[in-house]
Amino acid sequence: MPNECMVEAKRRESETSENYYHYSRQEMLRFVPPGISTILDIGCGAGEFGQMLKTERKAEVWGIELLPDVARKAADKLDRIFAGNIETDEISLPDGYFDSIIFNDVLEHLVDPWRVLSRLRPKLRENGVIVASIPNMRYFQILKELILHKQWEYKNQGVLDRTHLRFFTVNGVRNLFETSGYRVVNLEGIDQDDFSWKFRLLNRILLNRLDDTRYGKFACVARVNV
Repeated sequence: MPNECMVEAKRRESETSENYYHYSRQEMLRFVPPGISTILDIGCGAGEFGQMLKTERKAEVWGIELLPDVARKAADKLDRIFAGNIETDEISLPDGYFDSIIFNDVLEHLVDPWRVLSRLRPKLRENGVIVASIPNMRYFQILKELILHKQWEYKNQGVLDRTHLRFFTVNGVRNLFETSGYRVVNLEGIDQDDFSWKFRLLNRILLNRLDDTRYGKFACVARVNV
């Protein structure tokens, strides 16, 4: 079953990377609009990002985390925590309650992120937003390995994280939200890396069509399309 496979994969990942669930993701804070008071953080890890939102935004933060052991750590930091799989488990969430739902590097791990986004629309308030970070499949380091070295090697972290089930480009991110009933209001590259001189030259030759490949991830803010 996908649920069991994902739990086991994430458990192995947790064992090999002690800090995996403790990243604060401070770079994503600026994408959460001002005035947000109720937040659902899906894939909240140990609750570091949610705790930061509670401290800096004075927000009420709920979390959903796949691994029970990690969820217990988040329970000490967030207002309410659920241990479970957002795709397969029955998690009772109130309709029209949240100003924002957060997906920090989560959607790419799901079997059907389109369905999850669609199902969560009613949980947002009228002007609520989804805030998400998603790895960029066109990241130039990935393209270099694929094109020059014929390598597509899964790793414990990064764009080719071995637990990723879906892969997105900048246009794919926009399409994901638009086909799930949302309107993208901000889509911005983050985790920027510097091009080598060869890539800079190639980008100029291609009239800057490789600009998007300098980013390891994209941050997206999307509102319910009404």
